[in-house]
Amino acid sequence: MNMEAIGVDQAVAAAWKALMMKGITAAITGLSGMCEQDIKISSLTAKRIPVADTPNLVGGPEAMAAGVYLEMSGSGTGHMVIIQTPQTAFELIDLLMGEPIGTTQEFGEMEQSVLGEVGNVMGAHFLNTICDSTGLDLRVSPPAVMMDMAASILSPSIVGLMAYSEDALVLDTTFGTDDRQINGKFLVMPNPELQNALLNKLASQ
Repeated sequence: MNMEAIGVDQAVAAAWKALMMKGITAAITGLSGMCEQDIKISSLTAKRIPVADTPNLVGGPEAMAAGVYLEMSGSGTGHMVIIQTPQTAFELIDLLMGEPIGTTQEFGEMEQSVLGEVGNVMGAHFLNTICDSTGLDLRVSPPAVMMDMAASILSPSIVGLMAYSEDALVLDTTFGTDDRQINGKFLVMPNPELQNALLNKLASQ
């Protein structure tokens, strides 16, 4: 590969990272409308980690976690997963419901419904941003909400991903209101067809 090709690859990789960060910014901003509060991002990083290491984001494969799983379809397929420790998920529910931190202590039907709506809002805003930027047609599935071991939550996504990629893109963000901050992990895992389509669109811009 010549130096010019390397430069193009690096530029496309940078554009890909910027697009994903733009998408998650829109996704979290969408939560403001959901709860009628001004939710802002205080920090946002995007990084690639080995697929096998993704359960370590919340304490390891056997650690309990709260996850919202979404599928992408349309111009290509893929997965998106919002994953948090149970305590962080409870704090997020309290934030969105306007309750004092510590109010939510269990993962019942109402709590699952709130996290499901988080998935709906974030997934839709995220993909709308990607579509507006690339012209691709992407849709998001209804969310699947679960409280389980991290490995069990991530298994449907990482088993398929490991067949064609060694790494997963993780968007790590801290967001909230002026007096409450929440840390969230958002994994984006397009299949090869969709990733190539996205990268080709970015390379031509």
